[in-house]
Amino acid sequence: MAYFNNQRFELEPDLPAVGCYLYVYNYHGVCLYDYPQDTEEMAKDFACEEFDVPLEAWTKSNTQP
Repeated sequence: MAYFNNQRFELEPDLPAVGCYLYVYNYHGVCLYDYPQDTEEMAKDFACEEFDVPLEAWTKSNTQP
């Protein structure tokens, strides 16, 4: 999970069908996007490229900073 620019980014495994999904939520918790990715690493890279989420923003905790 990562918080960046008033958005929450979550990774949800979906094996073996996809790999994982990257979910993007707004400040109110409404899901704006979901993107299937082959791996969690690819999902984090995609979030970095598309939304500028720094790789160091990702944590395993579900608590907001």
